[in-house]
Amino acid sequence: MKKLVLGLLGFGAMASFAFAGTETYGGKEMKQVVPPPCPEWYADNEFNVDLWGTYVFTGNDAHDDRYIEGDHAWGGGIDAKYFFHRYFGIGIEGWMVDARRRSLDFAEVDGGVDPEPIVATSRKDSRGLGAVLGTLTLRYPFHCSRFSPYIFGGGGAIFGGGERDTFFHSDSPDVLNDLHSGRETKAIGQVGGGLEIRITPHIGLINDFSWNFVDGPANNFGMVRSGINFAF
Repeated sequence: MKKLVLGLLGFGAMASFAFAGTETYGGKEMKQVVPPPCPEWYADNEFNVDLWGTYVFTGNDAHDDRYIEGDHAWGGGIDAKYFFHRYFGIGIEGWMVDARRRSLDFAEVDGGVDPEPIVATSRKDSRGLGAVLGTLTLRYPFHCSRFSPYIFGGGGAIFGGGERDTFFHSDSPDVLNDLHSGRETKAIGQVGGGLEIRITPHIGLINDFSWNFVDGPANNFGMVRSGINFAF
């Protein structure tokens, strides 16, 4: 009897070892699902071309500004940048605006008296004013997002402004003369920041603001830009 019991116990032990390494699952076999990677809207090495419209406004009153000589102007521009490793870009930009300058015209009025009275009339001269700058841009595209804030700075030359009219009396105090000096080219510095929103990986909308420095604080001005970016 003992041998029979021992034999049954040994058989049960061997059977349990035999089935220990076999796993069974009820129903269908389960598979691990890997989600697809999220889209990236900004490339590591990217060439950008921006087209934009702009609004310029002077930091001082129009009569105190010595370069634009007006309180505001409208225009447009273009810039090209190459981004290294997604975050850093160098480029060049150029823009033109229609800046209106207020000037005075003096004329004698025939009133039958001697000396004749002089009348001054005010008029606005429309003229083109523009700049060309080299730029450095730092951007931070949010991971898996269409949004990328950026800051930028640059320097270059601005041209088309700085006209002067100086009025003085000649030898006769009854004669008023106008000494006019022409347009000047000045150095310009620029700092600003903005936001780009990608519609596709190759087309984006840009909006930014910059502050520009021209030959002393009397000539500083702000610039608002809105436009479209093409990324290659």
